[in-house]
Amino acid sequence: MIERFPSMKDMASGRLPGKPSSGRLPAVVTAMALTACLILPPPPSHAQAAKPYDSKILRLSEILGAIHYLRELCGAGDGQLWRDQMRTLMRAEGSTALRRARLTRSFNKGYRSYSRTYKICTPSAKTAIERFLNEGTEVAEKLMKDNP
Repeated sequence: MIERFPSMKDMASGRLPGKPSSGRLPAVVTAMALTACLILPPPPSHAQAAKPYDSKILRLSEILGAIHYLRELCGAGDGQLWRDQMRTLMRAEGSTALRRARLTRSFNKGYRSYSRTYKICTPSAKTAIERFLNEGTEVAEKLMKDNP
């Protein structure tokens, strides 16, 4: 039986299938990034070529940046968790300097957009976090489905 990967929402809350919550995020928190990265085809020899899933990877990068900022703002205590997720994604997908720059730019765009919008944690910021966690999970699952 194939076990379901935890969603971004599960990872953020520390809830994992079959595991009691310890109140701290477990090491499997990298599952989201690895899920997206491990299912993608290897880079072609002409690494500069755009990949059909680039828009999804860039959106996932932007979501990670927004979540990183907003969860820290709202006192989630994640530390560098979401930045580390981005590093994992970049190791898997940043095959060229151009790709790494595009991924970094997307992450920073998500981070900066919300740092300009929110200076304190508000109910609206918490709603944005929930939405990003859900969207990030959907994007990662779509990547898995579309790139067997």
